[in-house]
Amino acid sequence: MTLTQLKYLIAVVDNRLNISLAAEHLNTSQPGISKQIQLLEDELGVEIFIRNGKRMANITSPGQTIVE
Repeated sequence: MTLTQLKYLIAVVDNRLNISLAAEHLNTSQPGISKQIQLLEDELGVEIFIRNGKRMANITSPGQTIVE
């Protein structure tokens, strides 16, 4: 887990689960944020977000704990 991954996670949450908006606010790329969040989920062994296709629909219970 890196500080960058946590920063990206918080940015996504702060931008209503919109990765594109989070990327815009962080001056980075949407694929970069998606990749880092996926790596974080893989490392922790939990899904942080409930996904509806490619979109993030909500935060899981373990994801909420990580955000807090």
